Amino acid sequence: MTTATRTRAYPKGSKSAQIVLNIFFTAFSLACILPILLIVAISLTNEKTLTLQGYKFWPEKIDLTAYQYLFNHSQTLVKAYGISLTVTLTGTLLAVLLIALYAYPLYRKDFPFKKAFSFYLLITMLFSGGLVPFYLLYVNYLDLKDSLIALILPGLSNAFYIFIARTFFQQTVPEEMIESGKLDGASEWRIFFQLVLPISLPVLATVGLFTTLTYWNDWFNSMLFINDTDKYSLQYVMIQMIRQAEFFKNQLAGSGVALLVQESVPTESLRMAMVVVSIGPILFVYPFFQKYFTKGLTIGAIKG
Repeated sequence: MTTATRTRAYPKGSKSAQIVLNIFFTAFSLACILPILLIVAISLTNEKTLTLQGYKFWPEKIDLTAYQYLFNHSQTLVKAYGISLTVTLTGTLLAVLLIALYAYPLYRKDFPFKKAFSFYLLITMLFSGGLVPFYLLYVNYLDLKDSLIALILPGLSNAFYIFIARTFFQQTVPEEMIESGKLDGASEWRIFFQLVLPISLPVLATVGLFTTLTYWNDWFNSMLFINDTDKYSLQYVMIQMIRQAEFFKNQLAGSGVALLVQESVPTESLRMAMVVVSIGPILFVYPFFQKYFTKGLTIGAIKG
């Protein structure tokens, strides 16, 4: 096929169509960026101004009361940041490895129990043991009260991510490569780690990003299993700060100092300041996954 034929087969879009597409994607990008800008603006707005005038993209006067309130508890926040980072990094690495190890045999045609293991996964997606057995298992039987393992263990496996990884292997990893590795004398472990995983980076990055978000945003497990304040996750510490501020304001509501308290103890601006403080690591992590994210999600989503 000549160059001229290819050009006629795939003509360039009209100028008007390109303008419409540019306008659409510009508007879509703004729709994604503007909420973040609004959150930052609210966090820099005085609480009294928010109550009287509502939300604005540009505050009339920059007010750092919410951030001062946070940094007055900087020691607690630094500890919570360390806990969340430790749990997120450890949990994500272990989860990606375990999910890949579970998905890989389900992809192999010579694995005799793959139907049984797939059915077991499906059952876990449809039914749950419930909150009470979940709590009793971790506290009474595994003795994980006030242990960071209790924050890591619940997220180590996810049936949906396993099916995504299995489908990716089916679509991407050729059987010939496995047979070639066997002929060269490679063990199953060597085939998995040296042949399969290097070409599976897209799905590993996709699962890793989802798992990172799950661990980083988790506060529920801290509420269930952690009593030691030095082991609280960042999200749970921030929830407690908001509750304390709201409780303090509600206790003094109706008194003569209520307005003064409203100005000195922010609630709405404090929420947004917490979002700004906690969203930072995720913004830094996403660019490292972006290269593989779309490919891993689209290929892994194809039904196998």
